[in-house]
Amino acid sequence: MSLRTRLVGTLEAYPCAVRRNAADILTDPPAEPGDARLAYGSGALQFGDLRRTDGDGLAVVVHGGAWKAEYDLAHIEHLCVAFRDAGIATFNVEYRRVGDAGGGWPGSLEDVLRAVEYVRRLAPRLVLVGHSAGGHLALLTARQLRLPVVAVAAVSDPARWANDGVQAFFAGEPPAEGSPLAQAPLGVPVVLVHGIDDDTVPFEQSVRYQEASRGEAELIELEGAGHFEPIDPLSPESVVVLEAAARLLA
Repeated sequence: MSLRTRLVGTLEAYPCAVRRNAADILTDPPAEPGDARLAYGSGALQFGDLRRTDGDGLAVVVHGGAWKAEYDLAHIEHLCVAFRDAGIATFNVEYRRVGDAGGGWPGSLEDVLRAVEYVRRLAPRLVLVGHSAGGHLALLTARQLRLPVVAVAAVSDPARWANDGVQAFFAGEPPAEGSPLAQAPLGVPVVLVHGIDDDTVPFEQSVRYQEASRGEAELIELEGAGHFEPIDPLSPESVVVLEAAARLLA
């Protein structure tokens, strides 16, 4: 069975017609555990949850949460389950964040880079999928490791994101090497997925990044969607993220 066939079948199984507050993904009961929790480093937070499939592609998923320690990988596990059910293996990355020893800039990015290097041996084809602050880290990782990326509601221009997390993460103003927009174009396939009504990371972040990419990045606009719909399998917008990842792995 092809990846596309499995993807369509999986998406039809989700009650996407149900509309709820997608921010509930932050407090939903935990998803079923992954197949293995693998350490990519020696630190307590340097691990990822692997969900296997019989395919040869793998999505490295980087969660958001304004880079803060209070938000961990649990809230994006439901999306990882949806990926797995669609035939796409996932490695859900945990990393040090602001409030953790060594977290912040550049430690958080160093963790994600190390995690991706670790999973290269697990699958011949990789795609990065990052949400919010995780989208920021995924875009910077994509540039350094030359991998395709789906950046979902990404903080692509941290210098112009009105959030106290930026100052805390960078311990001051973001340097050019910490800004995906300043690095654009990255030289790799980039798909931006962003809700037009996102009141957490404004849609204009992705608009500015797409313009700076000189046509390299594709921007998928989600009409009527906010910040969490794209990562909530009970929201129809999550379909777009799965399809984008499948396309970059094809």
